[in-house]
Amino acid sequence: MRVSMADVAARAGVSAQTVSRVANGSPRVDPATRARVEKAMADLGYRMHRAARALRTGQTSTIGLVVSTLASVGNSRMLQAISEAAATRDYALAVVTVGERGIREAFARLRSQGVDGAVVLNEATELARDAQPPADLHLVVVDSPADARFSIVQTDHAGGARAATAHLLALGHDTVHHLAGPRGSFAAAERERGWREALADGGLVAPEPVRGDWTSASGYSAVAGLTGATAIFVANDQMALGALRALADEGRGVPEDVSVVGFDDIADAAEFRPPLTTVRQDFDALGRRAVVALIAAIEGGDPVAETVPATLVVRESTAVR
Repeated sequence: MRVSMADVAARAGVSAQTVSRVANGSPRVDPATRARVEKAMADLGYRMHRAARALRTGQTSTIGLVVSTLASVGNSRMLQAISEAAATRDYALAVVTVGERGIREAFARLRSQGVDGAVVLNEATELARDAQPPADLHLVVVDSPADARFSIVQTDHAGGARAATAHLLALGHDTVHHLAGPRGSFAAAERERGWREALADGGLVAPEPVRGDWTSASGYSAVAGLTGATAIFVANDQMALGALRALADEGRGVPEDVSVVGFDDIADAAEFRPPLTTVRQDFDALGRRAVVALIAAIEGGDPVAETVPATLVVRESTAVR
């Protein structure tokens, strides 16, 4: 049987009106009472009826996700993180991809579904900025330059790249080559910036980067342009996987001949041959912070800008030169 507000009220020893206030986020409940009601909700498995709440508040408790593709590992990880973060706050999630008709059509589809706001992910962020998003659609953008129109949540891509490059230099390599991500990607540009800064800090001129498109196939092809490199910082783990295979096909050992560092720390990075040294993105934290920032905006809060640290994870694909 469906748990009612009256059931929660009886368990918590409060009125049904108090339960309603807690469920709707009203500030007119003291913290101790709120905690007691929330515990009763959790114990009984209570869920607010979305249609009823929409009629009362004018909000649907549904948020959107705008993404260019779900084929990349990073985007699929973010989808999972955002979906889980939304569910814990009793929000539904509507996902739209930016197709041939562009991001304005994606925004129109979300508005037709009555979403309260949306998270715009990675490669879709530049499109969102240029498209002048609807003023009545609350947005949080993941990975973007500062923009007063919406909240921004991002990984410290440059900091992670600096750590990766500094690690390779500390191992005794004369320089570090870069297998970069695609032009137009904020994350790729920030990772390239961090790589350049770390080399400059060491008094080195950055070699010309070789560019891929995030796929392992592009990483494989790019290695042909890195002849003579002894250290390669790769902008994501998928391209690093392709680079490892290409190096093996060329008879160049990793890390005996070439040290390789990736970025993302995807689920299988530790299972690569050799296990991949990489920079870990905290996708769960990104998803949580994006959802929290979006709900705060929906409830009238000001835009925020948050940066999630990225950490170097040293495994077996790097070694002393």
